This record gives sequence, C-alpha cells and structure tokens, in this order.
Amino acid sequence: MIVNQAEIGAGLRPYIVAEMSGNHNGSLDTALALVDAVADAGAHAVKLQTYTADTMTVDVRHPRFRISEAHDLWPGQYLHQLFAQAHTPWEWHEAIFERARSRGLAAFSSPFDRTAVEFLEKLDVPMYKIASSEITDLPLVRLAAGTGKPVIISTGMATLGEIAAAVTAAREAGCRDLVVLSCTASYPAPPEQTNLRRIPVLADSLRVPVGLSDHTLGIGVPIAAVALGACLIEKHVTLDRAAGGVDAAFSLEPAELRDLVTESERAWQALGTTSIGPTEAERESLRFRRSLYVVADVRAGELVTERNVRSIRPTGGLPPDAIGSVLGRAFRHDAAMGTPLTWDLI
Repeated sequence: MIVNQAEIGAGLRPYIVAEMSGNHNGSLDTALALVDAVADAGAHAVKLQTYTADTMTVDVRHPRFRISEAHDLWPGQYLHQLFAQAHTPWEWHEAIFERARSRGLAAFSSPFDRTAVEFLEKLDVPMYKIASSEITDLPLVRLAAGTGKPVIISTGMATLGEIAAAVTAAREAGCRDLVVLSCTASYPAPPEQTNLRRIPVLADSLRVPVGLSDHTLGIGVPIAAVALGACLIEKHVTLDRAAGGVDAAFSLEPAELRDLVTESERAWQALGTTSIGPTEAERESLRFRRSLYVVADVRAGELVTERNVRSIRPTGGLPPDAIGSVLGRAFRHDAAMGTPLTWDLI
C-alpha cells in the first residue's frame, strides 16, 4: 500500500511510525514540538490515539476498573483516571495533523469507538490503526475497514484465531490494504517476551505484510524485527523521558528515533539475497587475497626456499597451498622481489 507517497509492504524498507500517545503531557505546544521532532528524525508518520475517558470506560471505582499495584507504570490507577490524563483532546487533532502534513509526515490515529472513526473521517486521515485491546471489537474493525482506507491491526494478547477473525472482518468490510503488527501489550515489554520469531509465522499464516508495535526499551528489538521481515515499526516517542509522561518511561527520545530510522533501514539493506559468493562490493578485496610471491631477488638456477618465496598479499601468484610442491625446485629465470610465483618461473 502507498501512504503519503511511501510504499509499505513485505520486502520493502521499514516504515517508521512514531506514536505520540499521551506524551504531550496536556500541552498542545508540546504535541506540535513532538511532531517537529518526529519529522526531523526522518520517520514516516506520526500517530495519535483518538478517545476520551468516557468513550473508553466509565468512572467506576471498583477493582475491575483498577490497574494492579504491581504495574510498572500506572500502579493502582483507575482506568477512567488514566484515560483522562493520557487522552489527546479532539480539538487538537486538526492542528497536529496540519503540522504533520506541513512537515511531510503522514498523520493518522487509533480510533476506539464509532464516534472517533466519524471524527477522524472528517479530518481525512489516510489510514487507521486498531489497537491491541480492540482487536476483538470486530464492529470497530469493520467500521474502520469500511472507510476503504488502509488498516493496521496490532495483535498484543491475541490468539491466532482472534487475529484471523479480525483480518477476515477487515477484508470482508472492504479493506484491501492491511498490515498486521506483532505486539506484546505490556508497558514496558520485556524483550524475552517479544517473540519476534512469530513475525514470519504471522506473515505465512495470514498472507499479509507484518510489522512490529514495540514497547521494549531502546531500538535493538525493532532492528532485529526487520531481519525477520517486519515492514513497519511503531514506537512511542517523547521529547524527554526525564520530564515524565504517561508513556515516557518506554518511549524513544528524538535522537533515539533518528537512530531507529537510520539503523532499521541499514538492517533492511543488509538482508540482501541468499546468494553465497563474492559480491560486487568485494571485487576490490578479492585482489588482496594471499598467493605465492618471490620475496627476495633470485637468479636462474637458485632453489625455491622459504626465504625467497612466501605467501603474501596480493593475489596473482600460485595459491598458498602450492608451497609444498614448489619448495626445492629451481628457478628457470631471474626474478625480482615482488614477482608473482607461477609455474613457468620454476
């Protein structure tokens, strides 16, 4: 699929999406600065999350609505409280999207209910992302897919059956451009539970391009994902982790995002082909393999010894393993130091 003139798909250079989430910390100026930082880092797209606390849940103080005390980032918070803190005001979306477009970025969002899809359609977003927790909300999947725009589906926590059901729902609703993201819905996510080996399994099972929505620290995991076929990488971003923020602890700072853009493309370029043998880039190096050379001036009739013939760089002479066959033979001609040893010389 093509979004904002960038092609996304299996085998293509990684498409880098920067997730703003709630890292604007309640400031539109910070949100716009984040957009600029994402553009300066060379990413392809910036993504928001379109919800309010009331479209996500209800304000009930019951243990079912409370995050456990053991949670790394949001211990003991009630869902409504967390979403009220983390949401991006809908009245900011147009300004954020306009700034993104002016900086050459695609700008889109994750809708969490029908009202969000209807709102985003009015802003003419180029594609939609279904968040991991919404993958089983098939009416929402169908609604986003029914717009005819590309859809990205994140698969944290989901079984293969649940993922297949969402993919089928999207396709039956008319979606033709679909990407599935391998994901571990833990914040932050432990690398040892990221299971990157499932990327090619998802691609083979679903027959769709597969990427990675990553919540681990740093950029090592997404770069490894590229080697396993990930065509899209999504990472949360922040201007400054030390400044705090709802997702700041596992988000990339601008310099790290820039490194991700550079190194993920380098990893993709390095995949190359399955060909084994000298590459075009190695053509010059081939000249500097070792071979047998005359390493001291000799006269005709002198014997070949380890003093006057050795294996050195470059190539041009007999292979190094021929040394056992030439030692003790006589030179037929005079030869200066630096002359390749060939059979007609002895």
